[in-house]
Amino acid sequence: MFMRGFYNATQAMIVKQRELDAVSNNIANINTSGYRKDEVVLNTFMEELIWVQRRRATHEGTFRQTYVDISRTNLEQSNFDFTGSRFDMAIWGNMYFNVTDRYGNTFQTRAGQFELDDLGYLCLNKAGRVQGANGDIYIGNDDFIVNADGVIMNPDEEVIDTLLLTYIPPDADVAKIGDNLFRYDGEEGLPEGETFDVIQGAFEKSNVDGNKEISKAMEIQRMFEANSAILKHFDTINTKTASMAKY
Repeated sequence: MFMRGFYNATQAMIVKQRELDAVSNNIANINTSGYRKDEVVLNTFMEELIWVQRRRATHEGTFRQTYVDISRTNLEQSNFDFTGSRFDMAIWGNMYFNVTDRYGNTFQTRAGQFELDDLGYLCLNKAGRVQGANGDIYIGNDDFIVNADGVIMNPDEEVIDTLLLTYIPPDADVAKIGDNLFRYDGEEGLPEGETFDVIQGAFEKSNVDGNKEISKAMEIQRMFEANSAILKHFDTINTKTASMAKY
């Protein structure tokens, strides 16, 4: 019984530590353009408990244990910051920009604070070059227009290129690369009825709500401390029991 108490309290502390790590990372990236907050998904196996010796699922027993199942990225739309800069772009909808690094790896992102590299290509800082229908997008100067469909034009309305955009469902599982790059391996085609708008002169902020995350961190810390106190209590009982067993 004491060992089960130790296990339960220790596992609860591990869970809370994982949750606190996720919340802390979210708060640290609250001002990161295009950042998507991480969420820890919990699960219990009271009803799905697997007895290892019997090698089958059973609904018997009363053992309840909460554990960390997965960490997922919340892809919900965030607010825009309107700057007026031609190089800032945001997307309303579930479409993502594509950025290719110098090794040829392509990632999706909602971070739209772009710039020109030394050769005049549109890029996302050191992450790589922004992709268009014809590959790397060459602009050469800051005199260009981007319409709602992602078509890039010069002042004479001649088409330079069209932004290569990838559709990612809001409930999709993505692999996060760094703070605001993602890798999505699902279907990339735009579903029927799905719409989007590219907005030039604005960028999308992170979808982290600072007040909610701080409140969550305080709650997690209290639960961590409570389980720590329980663990110490079990340790005291176990020590006294072991001492009594000597006599």
